[in-house]
This record gives sequence, structure tokens and C-alpha cells, in this order.
Amino acid sequence: MFQRKVMVEYARDEGAAAPCPIKWLDNFAMRNFTNDAVFDDTLPVADGVLEIGNRVPVDRLRTAMEDWFRRKGYLKKDEGLRITSS
Repeated sequence: MFQRKVMVEYARDEGAAAPCPIKWLDNFAMRNFTNDAVFDDTLPVADGVLEIGNRVPVDRLRTAMEDWFRRKGYLKKDEGLRITSS
């Protein structure tokens, strides 16, 4: 089910990237408000590391996570995420 591993990073001060804390990833995975079942195939495994299923579209995942993290106050309005395959 979780065939792909991706790195999830956010921009910190002065543009340096940092891994998203597992708390953020877990919050998204456990209580996803997108009402989109495609994101059920996400499993946080460590800071900045998320295992995902083949049917999870990375672009939609990034958009949904950015939206959720902004609503939770984890990301500022002008900050974003970078998701890369590892």
C-alpha cells in the first residue's frame, strides 16, 4: 500500500529548508479535512518522511498539506512546502 517514500520540507527563516516535524505530518494524516479518500494512503514515519500509496498525487498532496498547515498555524501565508521522492 505504501510503495513510495517522500521527503516533506518547509521553508524556514532566510529560505533554508527543514523537514516538517512528524507532529505536523501525523496531524494531517490522522485528521485530514480534505474529504478526499485518496489521502488515506499516507503514513508519517519520521520528521520530513511520509510513505504514500501509488494513487496519491504529489501535487494535490502538497496543496492539501499547505492548506491544512496554514489553517493550523504551522505555515505562514507566504511559506510553502517542497515534496520530493527519496
